[in-house]
Amino acid sequence: MSGPPTNTIALELTNIGKAFGGLLAVDGVSLAMRPGERRAILGPNGAGKTTLFSLISGEQPVTSGRIHLFGHDVTRTSAHRRAALGLARTYQITNLFPRLTALDNCLLAVQALSRTKFHLHRPLTGYAGHFVRARAVLDSVGLAVKEGEQVRNLSHGEQRQLEIALALAGSPRLLLLDEPTAGLSPAESQLMVGLLQRLDPAISILIIEHDMDVAFEVTDRITVLHYGRVVADGLAADVKTNPLVQEIYLGAAEP
Repeated sequence: MSGPPTNTIALELTNIGKAFGGLLAVDGVSLAMRPGERRAILGPNGAGKTTLFSLISGEQPVTSGRIHLFGHDVTRTSAHRRAALGLARTYQITNLFPRLTALDNCLLAVQALSRTKFHLHRPLTGYAGHFVRARAVLDSVGLAVKEGEQVRNLSHGEQRQLEIALALAGSPRLLLLDEPTAGLSPAESQLMVGLLQRLDPAISILIIEHDMDVAFEVTDRITVLHYGRVVADGLAADVKTNPLVQEIYLGAAEP
């Protein structure tokens, strides 16, 4: 990593590109997020949204461009080093340990970014700090009463809540959420909206969301991708009325 750290910009992408053979999935994307900013990435299927997340998180290397995270150039930095700088991510498809309890899932997430690791010959009761943190994040997403429940017995909505808890376990400064309301009922979606709105305002949130209403409820700014390019970026109200966005994403009205 290089460059002096700064707290004025949480995330900065400069002309990010990603090519898969002859296909340019992400094409010259640039954006900057302040600490505490809430921003949504919108676009039709195939717009490059999830690929962009994978580039930001370090799961895939960029073909071109630069990525700065809290002032550090992380363009060639591994995913786990980015996590150590305060980046966390959830996925569109639920990624949990179904036969472990909700608390056990959180404990594993807590120790992953802790300097104190689990040891074979040390009882779990010796990790009091891990338990305190795990229970705190479960409580923050409304799952305190479900800590002893196996994940496979939780509803889909509760599993989505648990994924947020796992992402919060490492006290992230930037949270990437990939369609957190995917597969949820309208009632569950509203519960998720409330959960996201209650998150620590110091956390920057970048969210991919299929539900337009959810995106406009929980974010301040909207970036719209189309064929891997940014076609609109700005305040939610302005982007919602952008004629180009209505044409390619929202659906333009019949003449």
